[in-house]
Parts: sequence; C-alpha cells; structure tokens
Amino acid sequence: MHTRSTRRGAFRFGAPAAVIGTLAAVLTTAPADAREPVRTDPAPTRVHPTVVPRPATVANVQHASAQPTTYTIRPGDTVSGIAIRHGLRPADVLAWNGLGWRTVIYPGQTLRLTAAAAKPAPAKTAPAKPAPTTAPAKSDRTHTVVRGDTVYAIARTYGTTVANIIAANGLGRSALIFPGQKLSVGPAAPAASPGSSAPAPASAPAAPASAKTHTVVRGDTLFGIARKHGTSVAVLLQANGLGTGSIIYPGQTLRLTPPAPAQRSANLDAAQRANALHIIRIGRELGVPERGIAIALATAMVESSLRNLDHGDRDSLGLFQQRPSQGWGTAEQIMDADRSIRVFYGGAKDPNGTNSRGLLDIPGWQDKPFTAAAQAVQISAYPDRYGQWEQQANRWLATLR
Repeated sequence: MHTRSTRRGAFRFGAPAAVIGTLAAVLTTAPADAREPVRTDPAPTRVHPTVVPRPATVANVQHASAQPTTYTIRPGDTVSGIAIRHGLRPADVLAWNGLGWRTVIYPGQTLRLTAAAAKPAPAKTAPAKPAPTTAPAKSDRTHTVVRGDTVYAIARTYGTTVANIIAANGLGRSALIFPGQKLSVGPAAPAASPGSSAPAPASAPAAPASAKTHTVVRGDTLFGIARKHGTSVAVLLQANGLGTGSIIYPGQTLRLTPPAPAQRSANLDAAQRANALHIIRIGRELGVPERGIAIALATAMVESSLRNLDHGDRDSLGLFQQRPSQGWGTAEQIMDADRSIRVFYGGAKDPNGTNSRGLLDIPGWQDKPFTAAAQAVQISAYPDRYGQWEQQANRWLATLR
C-alpha cells in the first residue's frame, strides 16, 4: 500500500523535464578553484569508514548517465551525507577527492562524485612569469597583503625568498596570510657583482638518487601532485615532514614516498599463530596474491596484535577492529574471525557485499606502497604503522605451516 501511494505521489508531483535539467546543471557547476594553501585537519584517533549500501535498483541503472559528476558543498553538508544522497560509499568519495576522514570541508568546495579518468601526463611547460612589479625603496621593507597575494609572489617582488619571509614574520611552515596583514620582507638578497664568485645559495639536502621526487611549479597543489603520481596527500605530508596546513612553493622539492619505516618483529603465541594461519589459508583459498596476504597479516598485527578482540576503540571489534556502526557487519558477524578476514579481503566473494570496501576492491592496490594499500582499507589515523610490519609479515607468510 505504501509503495503504490508513493508512486502515485511521484507521478502527481513530478517536475517538468526542463526544471530537472536546470537542477542538474546547478548541481554540476563547480565554483572557481580554491586558492592555496590546502588545509587538512589532523585525525587524533583511528577511524574506519562509514559505509552505506549502494542502491542496486533498475531505476539506478537506467538513470546512471544522469548522475552528477561533481557536487558543490553547501552549509551543513558532510561527506557521508553527500555520499548517501548520491548512492555512493563515503570511502569512495574520500578517495576520489584525496580526503581523510577528519578533513575539513567548506561551503563552495567542489567534490568529485566519480573516479577520475586516467590521463597522460601533460607536457611540461615553463611557468608563466608574473608581470614585473616595482619593489618599494629599500628603506621600506614591509608589505601589506592584498587579495590574491601569495608568499612566493611577495618574495619575488621584493627580491627575497619564501624562507626569509616566513622567518622574518614567525609564520612557520603552516603560514597563512590574509588581506590587510603587514609582513616584514627582510633584507633583499644581495646581487652578485659581475665576475664575482658569490657562493651558491643554500638548498635543502638532496634526496637519494633512488627516491622519487617532484619539483613544485606555479599552480601546484598537494592534491594535484598526489593525483598525478598516484599517491595521497597523507603520504606526501608524511614523506616530507609537513603539517596539515603546510604551504608549498615553486622550486620546492617534495618526496613522493616516505623513507622506509623502521621494521618491527614479534614471536607469536599459540592464539596469534592460529589467527595468522587462518588469514593465510583464506587468502590462498580466495586466490589473493602473496603480497595481499602479507598486507592482511600486517594489518591484523597493528589493529589487534593478531587477536580476535571483543573490544577496541569505540565499537571496534575483532582481528581487524571493524566497526558495526560503520557498516562492517553486526558485532556477532565481526567476531566471526572467518567472516571478518573475508570482509577485509573483499572482492566478488565478500560476505558483506557492497557495504564495505576490502583490499581487492581498491583499484590498483597491487601497485600501491604496502602502507598505502592497507590504509586504503582501514583509513587509520596512523597509516605508517602498517609498513613497520611488512618484513615480518613476509617472514610469517614464508614460514608458518
């Protein structure tokens, strides 16, 4: 009875096609790009993704082409709420936009509602040079910030460096500037006289030749750099010792991967050994590559010390500290070690269906760093911990029988 009533109501009050088209156009119009810096709030505690079942109705399939590809945030919006309204998993929306579970979103910001299509890297071009600006007399070494200013542009105008301005004003690496603010620009960099052998300016220590790096150019953002190189903002911050509000500037060299984490090891007792063997057995039964099984072993070691715990942070439970409130199953289901292992692996035989996203559901997980692959499933506040168990997990995989 309720269904028939709903359908009659939908028929009676259906909007004209022109109105629907207008609303769709409004939802997919993105505002002007936000300016740097990108700010990401820290996450003091580990949290797992809120997951919502995807509707799988015929209507959804028939109208998939009408699904907007972007969404402009309005006051009161949350990532989970946006995902629910569009039939998506919050974990996917976060991943598509390079966000974490504690990232601050703001009205006017545009979120992607689909995965970005792979694009060939654009040809590098020289950054456009700003129009020449006459610097004030050397006796006047302050600058009043106006709308559109950046620390980098101010440094170039006054013949100094970003580091000098940050130091002269005590701004720190997470400096923000705002219109009306007065900045001391410090002394101008001395010009070398012709024929002089002035010492080269100091530079950051060179990264090892084997490390992958990116040199920041005008217009770069951490999110854009992460997308270009197939990594995440969190990895870039960790790799370069940056804070969540750090600024980047042209000419800066960024590491794309963090230094190898210090490795940990442990001897397993009988209960831990049994759980490790259970993870290995199910992984091989499902055809998971050996590296995926090692990731599962390391994750369980970090989350529960390879024990099927009936407690944890908030409502976290089991080997992988999955949470009933976040869609990983009921408390009884999560405490079923066999089921929780299969849910961590995910894939076509995931007993939790599309309510959660396991390792096999992460696009390109085989090519991600060990830590990044585990973090894509767990979305932890401490992702570097998984990599600390990589070598030990491989040894367990090779020796446990």
